[in-house]
Amino acid sequence: MRAPKTVEKLKIGIVGTGKVAHLHAAALVALPESEFAGVCNVNLAGAQAFAEQYRVKAYSDVAEMIASGIRAVTICTPHPLHAGPTIEAVRAGAHVIVEKPLAASLADCDAMIQAARDAGVKLAMISQRRLYAPVQRLKQAIEDGKLAQPILGTVNMLGWRDLAYYQSNAWRGTWKGEGGGVLVNQAPHQLDLLQWFMGPIDQLVGCWSNFNHPYIEVEDTAAAIVRFRSGALGNILVSNSQNPALYGKVAVYGSNGASAGVQTDGGAMFIAGMSNITEPPINDLWNVPGEEGLLAIWQKEDAAFFLSIDATRYYHQLQIQDFLRAILEDREPMMTGEEGRKTVELFTAIYRSQRDQQPIRFPLLPEADRTDFDGRL
Repeated sequence: MRAPKTVEKLKIGIVGTGKVAHLHAAALVALPESEFAGVCNVNLAGAQAFAEQYRVKAYSDVAEMIASGIRAVTICTPHPLHAGPTIEAVRAGAHVIVEKPLAASLADCDAMIQAARDAGVKLAMISQRRLYAPVQRLKQAIEDGKLAQPILGTVNMLGWRDLAYYQSNAWRGTWKGEGGGVLVNQAPHQLDLLQWFMGPIDQLVGCWSNFNHPYIEVEDTAAAIVRFRSGALGNILVSNSQNPALYGKVAVYGSNGASAGVQTDGGAMFIAGMSNITEPPINDLWNVPGEEGLLAIWQKEDAAFFLSIDATRYYHQLQIQDFLRAILEDREPMMTGEEGRKTVELFTAIYRSQRDQQPIRFPLLPEADRTDFDGRL
């Protein structure tokens, strides 16, 4: 009998020791491609406590951690602090995967992407909902032409965040610390899926507000109307002001009258380190000719699979595994930095549209001559 094939391992570290870092750590401990070796935090005491839990070495300097032999890092810092350690890591020769969103600003995105190109390393971003079976099913239906030409795409994400959530970290709910509200923190997954399904955006008109969270600076609700380059239209409605939380949904409607959708989140969306995913992702809409009867079957199958895994960890682990294999196989990861930038471009356009009181044309560039953070300040 042949001996099992040995899987090459990569020494990998984590930058940032907040709640989501524990999801990354669990994945790195479990994956056969990973040798979890270090954790870095500017506060060395925080890094040491995290390191003791996972039996790795603590650092307060990214370059020093990479010099120890680390070949890849995951970035788990707050959104406006993604760029600094990413650029430091890639310049030291490490591959990087960043928690969503890629950054809070286009300027940071572009600096990260360019630094990775210059260093010849891979830059990836977490967008684990792309791996959900009902999401993959919808993407495949579009590629197979089952909706003919997609003519309308919608995002409806109606959630809730309470005072305890915003008090759980000092940076939450602030422009400087979080970079934005529902657009930057909760909605990026659904915004990513909309663009993945519908293709590049031509122009957008949007607006945002804070309706029932007077104790935070950032928006709790936003809306936008989109025209895609294909000529298709889109509608975006995202909110943290619905109590109790309802759902997060993305749907695509075709020129042949067929339609399909996915409910990526039911009820309250999970909060890393604070709660778990409680409802399975499902296809909640499937009016494809000849396949109408499959919806109930798929929902039953997806619910059964959901009960067989720890969904809060499972999809993060799958995507981090893809990132590590991309390094070992010298290929692009499933979610590149360039792909991650598209979501930042989308929410930046909504902020700018409200500020300028006009539609915003794509593509967008950073605003080097302004200091108003795309209208957020």
